[in-house]
Amino acid sequence: MITRFLRDERGATAIEYALIASLIGLVIITAVGAVGDSLTGIFDDAAAGLGG
Repeated sequence: MITRFLRDERGATAIEYALIASLIGLVIITAVGAVGDSLTGIFDDAAAGLGG
């Protein structure tokens, strides 16, 4: 029974998938933040051009 428990890798696989998913999520959040900052600058420039 102990050897079967030590050979069981389902938990390790689930942890690996969770780490991969969290890294992908971190990359997506970083990319969306960068795009949002860029769009803010573009809209600020457009608003200044229309107002002035």
